[in-house]
Amino acid sequence: MEKIYNDYSSEGIEIHSDSFRDDTLLRAGLKLNHLRMIVTIEDHGQISAAAESMNMSQPAASRMLSEMESIVKSPLYERVARGVVLTPFGMALAKRARKILLELREASREIGELRTGKGGSVFLGAVTAPAISLVVPAIQRVTRAYPGIEINIEVENSNVLARELLAARHDFIISRIPDELNPRLFTSHEIGVEKACLVVRNGHPLLKKGVASLEDLPGYDWVFQPPGTMLRRKVEDIFITAGVPLPENIVNTSSLLLTLAVVCRTDAIAPIALDMAQFVCGQTSKAGESCILPIDFELEVKPYSLITARERAMPPSARLLHDMILEESRNLHLA
Repeated sequence: MEKIYNDYSSEGIEIHSDSFRDDTLLRAGLKLNHLRMIVTIEDHGQISAAAESMNMSQPAASRMLSEMESIVKSPLYERVARGVVLTPFGMALAKRARKILLELREASREIGELRTGKGGSVFLGAVTAPAISLVVPAIQRVTRAYPGIEINIEVENSNVLARELLAARHDFIISRIPDELNPRLFTSHEIGVEKACLVVRNGHPLLKKGVASLEDLPGYDWVFQPPGTMLRRKVEDIFITAGVPLPENIVNTSSLLLTLAVVCRTDAIAPIALDMAQFVCGQTSKAGESCILPIDFELEVKPYSLITARERAMPPSARLLHDMILEESRNLHLA
């Protein structure tokens, strides 16, 4: 089996293998900007978008790609109707380049932490329910034990979070693996089921019924997460399975704040995580003018998991928070 290893130097990245022998990529002129370009092309699928992301002109980006093809002596991309796709050679280089750039990012992070004396930083993403029930208690514990730690959190839907994890913008996520992504790219540990509910404004006409049925709901406006997200698909599946028409008037948004603003000012209905609804409803604020609508059917979304990118090691600070969240999930199950 061919062995490949990396040698980092101030001049660039050298990738050795039997096939390159003495004519290494470094000696041929491969630089860090080349690695950034191939990763950016893979992420965006268009030379123009990649050029904009790297703050250069499109002709300059095209010249850089030509340089890279001369260096590796293989075609790295091919044009398609809506942009470009990487060839097997390009995908192989992008895979290695992404890991190299991530390691350099982690090195920068560690050096910065040593320079400032901080206890480390963590980047994580979570869907709404575990962000409230698991992440917040774990943060309270970890910051008491390690007061210098810095925690960065993104609350989003699973589709966004999984792609952010693959792009190395998160150390780990609490989410689900979207159906369209290869599960072999991830390592996951299932930790809970997300319960959801429907929220409406105080004084909503449906509250007079006591308990609303599915047939009562399509005539009202709805506020949904974007198409394809887990909770939205669950609600749509319930309507379809029961043979009840889907709502026609829909506002799509991933913003919980905007969702509650629409709900509180109209007769719209919105599905949200139960933990979030219990936290918000009844608070002394405009958002607290919403309440949970009693319904005669269950709303449970596919179980969520602690997810990491396979073959990518977490820094110690991220591992610490990851393990505390795992412990919190076990405590919830025992409660």
